[in-house]
Amino acid sequence: MSMKQVVVLSGKGGTGKTTVTAALVEQAGRAMIADCDVEAPNLHLLLKPRTSRSYTMSVSRRASIDPGLCTRCGECEGACRFGAIREFRVEKHVCEGCGLCERLCPAGAVSMEDQEGGEVFIGETRCGKMVWACLAVGEEASGKVVSQVRMEAQALAVEEGYDLLLVDGSPGIGCPVIASVTGADLALMVAEPTLSGRHDLVRALETAAFFRIPSLVCINKCDVNEVEAERIRAECSSRGVEVVAEIPYLEELAEAARLCVTPLEALEGEAA
Repeated sequence: MSMKQVVVLSGKGGTGKTTVTAALVEQAGRAMIADCDVEAPNLHLLLKPRTSRSYTMSVSRRASIDPGLCTRCGECEGACRFGAIREFRVEKHVCEGCGLCERLCPAGAVSMEDQEGGEVFIGETRCGKMVWACLAVGEEASGKVVSQVRMEAQALAVEEGYDLLLVDGSPGIGCPVIASVTGADLALMVAEPTLSGRHDLVRALETAAFFRIPSLVCINKCDVNEVEAERIRAECSSRGVEVVAEIPYLEELAEAARLCVTPLEALEGEAA
């Protein structure tokens, strides 16, 4: 049987996407897990994997000036539209890595250097192996890091015989989301019943539809605004998308997030 890939998405942050993913992981029992929210990863806070391996990766380049070769002609500083070169030194956090200064330097004093753009982690949870990453501060190329997390997780899943890959996707609809949904068999959208939540859910549904990925919807905190919850149901119905779950607001789940435990752990604790 071929491996199935399910990605959990939300049109905006803060809808409960990661909490829902953690619950699905526990319900699955055994699954390969990937946290593709590399700008603010927190699934590992709930699942507490034991890290077995990690490595840094480069996703961009920045200019560097060799003072021993620089003739201080000013060609690079005059040409840099980003203002990244001042007093014949490169401000790394301003440089966009376009490489124009390297091409223009008559002395060959400018070179482009790879930068550490993020760190990828592989670990073991009680429900299966997990891959996640953290984007470096100030780095913009998050899509490349997301793609690396997915590829690492897919390779491990095939190697170790997993039949399910659960992905905690990036919020929004930008490049990290597109990298998150690549190759997915199904997208589960987690929405909250607010005006902005409904608006961003529509954008996320349209993004998945563009890539021909079927979607299902989960309404989180469904009882805090019944008017907007009903509008979400109507919107999904008009698009032929099924609302498969509705989660009421529970203090226990809010407390679970505060304590960094999964929803099932919190609810089992209440039952005990």
